Amino acid sequence: MTPDEIEASMLAAFNDCDAASCPLTDTQKEILLQVVELIQGNSPYRASTIANPLDELTPEELEAFLQFVKDEEQLNRTWKVQLLNDWLQQNDSGRVQFIRQRYGLQWLNRVESYHFDKYSYFEDALKLRIGDRIEVSNALWEWVQEDGPCKREWFPCMVIKVEEISNGDDTSTHCVVRFFNGAEYEIQGIYEWNRYNWRWPQK
Repeated sequence: MTPDEIEASMLAAFNDCDAASCPLTDTQKEILLQVVELIQGNSPYRASTIANPLDELTPEELEAFLQFVKDEEQLNRTWKVQLLNDWLQQNDSGRVQFIRQRYGLQWLNRVESYHFDKYSYFEDALKLRIGDRIEVSNALWEWVQEDGPCKREWFPCMVIKVEEISNGDDTSTHCVVRFFNGAEYEIQGIYEWNRYNWRWPQK
């Protein structure tokens, strides 16, 4: 649907609410229209204005949850899949059992990779996998200065290769990404020295 079609559908829904004797307040209508604009990417509001589900955890719960995610990633397992498997098979999730008991599936579905960015000490714990969508900065291929003519810009792409390279005692991770125009780009030291030049997409 085009943005105009979505807005027309929303306005029709508002009219249906009025006709059903359940009118929405002006504030409710405004909030719904803002969410639609945010989803379309046309909003002056950024995704950061939507609450980060990790902020809902107590400090003790957050620490346990982040450690669980880090441990799963180090074992090369996807943390969310592991939790869902525990839930489906009625297995105890150990120190993060509270997620199922207190927060549930709706909370879990709201957690996205970019939510971890707020916790900078944790950002490197999430490993890139083939098929992940990330955004990369133009600083990888051109000189970018804060006050110069070239400003930092972000471009969406998909990870198509991740490779760990060992050279004696030194180890680095190289990553190949594919842009949506089909171009591919290799990023050397994706964690080691180029972490500043990529991020998880802000939804």
